[in-house]
Amino acid sequence: MVRENAKRILRDSGLAQMLQEINKDELRRRGIFEEYDSIILLKWGTGYTRRHIWVEINGTDIRFRLLPHRKCSSPVPLCDGEYHTFPSSLWANRNLLRMELYKYYKRPVAESSDD
Repeated sequence: MVRENAKRILRDSGLAQMLQEINKDELRRRGIFEEYDSIILLKWGTGYTRRHIWVEINGTDIRFRLLPHRKCSSPVPLCDGEYHTFPSSLWANRNLLRMELYKYYKRPVAESSDD
């Protein structure tokens, strides 16, 4: 049930297509998607350059997990210092969602090296 809800939210928001566009246009299909029940990871790079975008679906909210940071002062998106959250009222604005997604792509989370 959780996975079906996540698929529906990703489809209805257009986020699934936006992530595919980043992989196709920006990463030249070098990204790898990892899918879990309510989480999608788009990973790219190798070794020290490994990066990712972490998307979590929680009910009807879309949450982007970022590096821990100070709580943002901007009211959009909702921020708790680790996640930027888009309730359905925000992700209904696809231009806003696309703009924020590309911002996270330009400043992705770096993964620690396995070395």
